[in-house]
Amino acid sequence: MNPSDYLATAPGQLIRTPRGYWAFDPAPLPPGMVWPSGLVSLLSEAERALARLSEVGRVFPAPHVMIRAFVRQEAVLSSRIEGTRTTLEQLFTYEAARVSLLEQTADTRDVQNYVLALDYGLERLSSLPVSLRLIRELHEKLMAGARGEFWTPGEFRRSQNWLGPPGSTLETALYVPPPVDEMHAALDQLEKFIHAPSDLPLLIRLGLIHYQFEAIHPFLDGNGRVGRLLIALLLCEWGLLPQPLLYLSAFFEANRLEYYDRLLAVSRSGEWEGWLRFFLTGVRDQAREAVVRLHKLEMLRGRYARQVQTGRTAERLLQVIDFLLGAPIVSVRQVQAGMEASDYKTARRYVEKLVQHGILREVTGKGRHRLYRADEILQAIEGQLENFDTVL
Repeated sequence: MNPSDYLATAPGQLIRTPRGYWAFDPAPLPPGMVWPSGLVSLLSEAERALARLSEVGRVFPAPHVMIRAFVRQEAVLSSRIEGTRTTLEQLFTYEAARVSLLEQTADTRDVQNYVLALDYGLERLSSLPVSLRLIRELHEKLMAGARGEFWTPGEFRRSQNWLGPPGSTLETALYVPPPVDEMHAALDQLEKFIHAPSDLPLLIRLGLIHYQFEAIHPFLDGNGRVGRLLIALLLCEWGLLPQPLLYLSAFFEANRLEYYDRLLAVSRSGEWEGWLRFFLTGVRDQAREAVVRLHKLEMLRGRYARQVQTGRTAERLLQVIDFLLGAPIVSVRQVQAGMEASDYKTARRYVEKLVQHGILREVTGKGRHRLYRADEILQAIEGQLENFDTVL
C-alpha cells in the first residue's frame, strides 16, 4: 500500500505497523461533508423507488413464497462477485433434486450458505438487532462447511489481512485494513453509529455503513458477502422494505470494477459523493427493476389462475402455482412437502395438470426422480421475460 495514494482528505489515518507495512484505519462515522444538491435529488429518486417497491411487495399475492426466489437471486449474485459461478437455475435444480440425486459442488454450497445466512438473519431480527454479535453469527452460517471453513467462521480476525491481486503481500497490497486492535475499536464505533439516533437519511446511513464495514474488513474471508447481507437486513430492520426484495448485488456485479474503485476512492481521498451517488443509483435502479419483476410475476399468476380456474382442484392448483413463484424448479416430492399434500399421488396429479396447462415442463427425461420447470416464472425472476408491458 503506497502512502502517497492517501490524501489529507482521506477519512481516516495511515498506520505504520511494527512490521513496517502500512494499514488504513477509517475514522468513525459520520463524515463531515456538505451534501451537494445533486446528491439530494438522487436520494429522493432512490427513496421513491424503494417506497414503490415496498408498496408493491406488501400487496403481492403469496409474498411468503415469492420472497424465496428473491433471496436466492441475491445469494447467487452476491456470491458471483466473489467468483462463485453457480446460476439461479442450478441452485433451484439442486434444491429440487436434493443431495442424494445431485452432487453438491463447492460453488452451490457457498450460495446455499448465503441463503441460510440471510434467512437466519431475518428470523434473528425479531430478537436481536443488527449488531456485532449478529454479524458474527451471520459469518458463521455463511462459512459453515464451505471453502472458507478454515478461516475462523463466526470470529473476527486475529491477524492482518489485505486486498490485492494474486501474489500481493502486505507491502504490495492495494489496500490493508486496520490492524486487529484498531479493527475492534472501529467495529465498536460502527455498531454505535448503526444504533445511534441520526438526522441523516436512512439510505445515506446505509451507504456509509456499507463502506465502513468493507473498509474495516473484520473477517479473514467472506467480508463482501457479509457486507451485502447487512444491506438486506438493515433495509428490513429499518422498515424500508417488508421483505428482502432489493438485491443490490446485481448492480454491484454489473459494475464490479466501479464498485471497488468507488470504495477505494473513499479511503484514499474521501470521495464520499462519488460512492454515495453510485450506491443510491444502485438502490434506485434495482428497486425499479424489482418492481417490474414483481409485476411480471403477478401477471403470470393471474394468467395461470385463469387457465386452471375450472374444476374441483382449481384452488389447490393455484396454491401450487404460488409455490412455484418461490421454487420454479420442483420435484413431485417437493410439491408434496410444500403443499402439505396428503400423499405423493395427489401431488403428482397436481403437477401433471400443470404440465397439461403448459405451466410446468418435465426437464430430466427420466422415468423416476423427475424434475419440472416453470420456464416463464424462472425467466421473470431472472429478468429475462420480455413479453409483458409493465408500468412503473
